[in-house]
Amino acid sequence: MKIAFFSDIHANLHAFKAMLEDLDSQKPDTAYCLGDLVGYHIYPNEVVGEIRKRGIATLKGNHDEKVDSIDSTPESLNEKGENYAYHLISEDNRGYLKKLPALINTEFTFVEATFKIALAHGSTRRIDEYILIDTDENYVLELLDEADADILIVGHSHKPYHRIIQTVQGVFKHVINLGSVGKPKDGDLRGCYALLTIDNNSSLLLRNSINVEFRRISYDLEASAKAIEESPLPAEFALALRSGR
Repeated sequence: MKIAFFSDIHANLHAFKAMLEDLDSQKPDTAYCLGDLVGYHIYPNEVVGEIRKRGIATLKGNHDEKVDSIDSTPESLNEKGENYAYHLISEDNRGYLKKLPALINTEFTFVEATFKIALAHGSTRRIDEYILIDTDENYVLELLDEADADILIVGHSHKPYHRIIQTVQGVFKHVINLGSVGKPKDGDLRGCYALLTIDNNSSLLLRNSINVEFRRISYDLEASAKAIEESPLPAEFALALRSGR
C-alpha cells in the first residue's frame, strides 16, 4: 500500500499544483494532509477548495487554527499586513478550517501485521509543538505510547526527516516529518511531500522494511514570490520562498 502525506502548503498555489501533479502520477492508494493550508500567501481559497474537492482527509494546523482569532473586517488588518493572508479566506472556507480535527489515528492491516499510525500537525500533545529529528528519544516514545501508534507523522517544522527508534522490546518505531509543500525551511527551495509504502513484507521487527520516499517538487517559484510582492503581504514572505529558510 502506498500512502501520500503532505503538509504546510501555506496558500502557495503554484507549489501545491505542482505537488498534486506529481502525487497523481504516483497513484497512491490514499492521501492525507496534515494542515496549515493557509497563511503567508494569497491563494488560501484555491488551496482549500482543491482539498475539499478531492475529499482529502485533513488536519488542522496552527495557521488554520489562527482563523478563529482573526476576523475578516478591515479593522483587524494589522499595520505590517501579515494578517492579509487570513482576510482573504471566504466565510465558507473559514467554517471548513474551524471544523478540522487536531489528530487522526488510523491503521492498516496486512496478513501478519497491523500498523497503527498517528497523524498530528505539530505533535499529539500540541498543534504548535516541534518534533525535530533530534527531539529527545524518550519523549518521542512517550508520544507514540500515548497515541498507541507505531508510526508518528507530523509537519510544522518544514524540515523533512524519517527517524527510526528501536524500543527496549526490539520493536522499531518510526517518526516522519513531511517538510513543507509551500514554504520549505531546509535550504531546498522545492516543495516536499512523502510517500509511505507498507505491505506484507513490512514488519516492526525489521528496521528498513517500511519505505519512506520524500518527493521534492520544482515549481514556478518566481511567479509565486512575485504574487506575494504585488499584494499587501510583507515582502519578507517572498524572500523566505527564495531562500528556503
